[in-house]
Amino acid sequence: MAGTILIVEDDEALLASLTTELQFEDYTVLNARNGKEALTVYETNRGQLDLMLLDWMLPELDGLGVLRRVRKHDSLPVIMMTARDYVGDKVAGLDTGADDYITKPFEIEELLARIRVILRHQHHQEAADTQLHVADLTLDTRSRQVLRNGKLIQLTQREYELLLYLMRKSGQTLTRDDLLDAVWGVDFEGQPNVVDVYVRYLRRKLHEDPTAPLIHTVRGIGYVLSTDYDG
Repeated sequence: MAGTILIVEDDEALLASLTTELQFEDYTVLNARNGKEALTVYETNRGQLDLMLLDWMLPELDGLGVLRRVRKHDSLPVIMMTARDYVGDKVAGLDTGADDYITKPFEIEELLARIRVILRHQHHQEAADTQLHVADLTLDTRSRQVLRNGKLIQLTQREYELLLYLMRKSGQTLTRDDLLDAVWGVDFEGQPNVVDVYVRYLRRKLHEDPTAPLIHTVRGIGYVLSTDYDG
């Protein structure tokens, strides 16, 4: 059950060692040596990564900063690596969204075992999450098909990604910045109102009923996809 792993580590010797070991186990390995580079590699390969090994102490942007930004987008499994074994650090990492935490120095066999456990769990979770349903709206992540009341809806790539994020976060109020980061990327330099434009596209294609919509505008904040929003 090999996959693609991004290693974010500024120690060149450790980075080289981990890369070699993981490639020997048939994983595809990508590298980043600082926090900003990590986000660039993540954005470029989003949707293709299976796991991130993330060092805590990094130049440019630390591991927690990287993790916070990744968690705005998706649930990519992340194992934090650090030389500090202070319990408060572990709690901070896990509370921020890390899936696991390993203290340096560590045995490669232990790390490989942790990776296998997380990827096995992720595989089972993804198999169960291939179809998303909200009321009469269905999105299939394998076929990338969207159905409304049983009728196929044709969406562009960006419209699909926006709807997918809204459905995965259904019931949660999302700011325009949340949606920009998740769908257009943290480095997007266009106008924030592009979110409003694409929401209008979605509403039109989904044949939204103005009296009982699924995509609701939360005045002054953003949007929420919900069947029972009463704002």
